[in-house]
Amino acid sequence: MASTMEQPRPKIVPRAEWLRARKDYLIKEKEFTRQRDELSRERRELPWEKVEKQYLFDTRAGKQSLAGLFEKRSQLIVYHFMLGPGWKEGCPSCSLIADHFDGFAIHLANRDVTLTAISRAPLAEIEAFRKRMGWRFNWASSFGSDFNHDYQVSFTKDDITNGKVPYNYGEREFPSEEAPGASVFVKDSTGDVYHTYSTYGRGLDILMGVYNFLDLVPKGRGEEGYAHPMSWVRHHDRYAEGYLVDPAQLYRQPERVGS
Repeated sequence: MASTMEQPRPKIVPRAEWLRARKDYLIKEKEFTRQRDELSRERRELPWEKVEKQYLFDTRAGKQSLAGLFEKRSQLIVYHFMLGPGWKEGCPSCSLIADHFDGFAIHLANRDVTLTAISRAPLAEIEAFRKRMGWRFNWASSFGSDFNHDYQVSFTKDDITNGKVPYNYGEREFPSEEAPGASVFVKDSTGDVYHTYSTYGRGLDILMGVYNFLDLVPKGRGEEGYAHPMSWVRHHDRYAEGYLVDPAQLYRQPERVGS
């Protein structure tokens, strides 16, 4: 188990009292749902910016422009996957999110949305890790392009040396040369591409179905008191029965090949 800590046991009550408490909480849940719907509506109404720069990506189908990544659809969601050039493997937390992709990409495709991951690692390194993890979703390499830097998910040596990097619409310390994020693009009938939205950090929680399930159970995510909340996460081929997590462990960038 990731944690053997016992949590305080709530009060045990008769059915009628349980039902009253549940209905009281339901009022708050409904209000949260209405607030979420309103935020989603406002997100859809945010202004767009035209993507003027030309980006080229390496894909299994060959070189593709950003417009080409849409395939035959008008909407594109990019997951900025933390896999830098020379890394032995991708980020475990990004891998947790990516474990969700194969199941729902077909549903997105039938709502005029293409989903792709993009990483700065060369395509051969992406494909080696993809094969290990057993994934099938679209995954492009932005190696040699400004794309990751322009969307603030890769940082220069100078950024890191200075102690703070441009991330999540601010300047902050970050423990890696790569960062996670998601960006949304739209392509119009003329082929012009527009950037409509990007989110980073905790804004990615909504993409993790596993967190939504954990939030339903009494022990929740079980991350309280951890130096890094997601230090419990492993690649899905690295969990072992009875594995232990060091609550004091900070995030560590995956090692490079040869290190």
